[in-house]
Amino acid sequence: MKLARPDVFHPRIVLAGSPALPEGDRDDAGLIPALRKRGLHARWLSWDDPATLKADLVILRAARDCGERLAEFLDWTRRVRNLLNAPEVVAWNTDERHLADLADAGVPTMPRAHGRASPETALVFLGGRQSHALARGGEVEPDFEVWDVGHAALAAAADQLKLAPTDLLYARVDVVGERTDPRLRRLDLVAPALGWQQLQATTRARQQRVFVLEVESALDRLGLGPFSHRRP
Repeated sequence: MKLARPDVFHPRIVLAGSPALPEGDRDDAGLIPALRKRGLHARWLSWDDPATLKADLVILRAARDCGERLAEFLDWTRRVRNLLNAPEVVAWNTDERHLADLADAGVPTMPRAHGRASPETALVFLGGRQSHALARGGEVEPDFEVWDVGHAALAAAADQLKLAPTDLLYARVDVVGERTDPRLRRLDLVAPALGWQQLQATTRARQQRVFVLEVESALDRLGLGPFSHRRP
């Protein structure tokens, strides 16, 4: 294994799971090896582990119980040094009113009373750019009208939060309907399932590399890039 250079700052990265999944789930199993290939070292911890507060960067992944302990969780997000996605993103997205914000911004949304009989597609974005889409347990290529809803939701969310879409490490947009009337059902910016294991191996490797490159970009924005803190 290539040794870390002693004269270069190496940020301490944590992938945050939950008490039930302190080491994440099977879907994210490839993320730590993908980070390591780029010289970034990370480990899994439950989000409520005190050691997360010592990390330079925490990436929310399998925080499945955050809704059950929402007040505690939101307080923790504000105490972490650097969190992806950011604490203000998490607070807005965990408030049910965020869907009304998106509807007010002109994003076509599904009425709450609407059933789930319509086809549903999960659109995954990395760094504000479309990555892959999933439906019926596998990878799909949605019509551009479906992607348009995803892009509109992401742009409206970023505008609401006064961020650029590229500031969001990841996003998952669940859309119901097909090209005739696609509508937003759910936007997840907190710790969405990204469906890595549903992708073909080559696609998964390529898009996980994109994920890591977006982590690198975030580290640079935060002043935590590997060459931004030279030791004297």
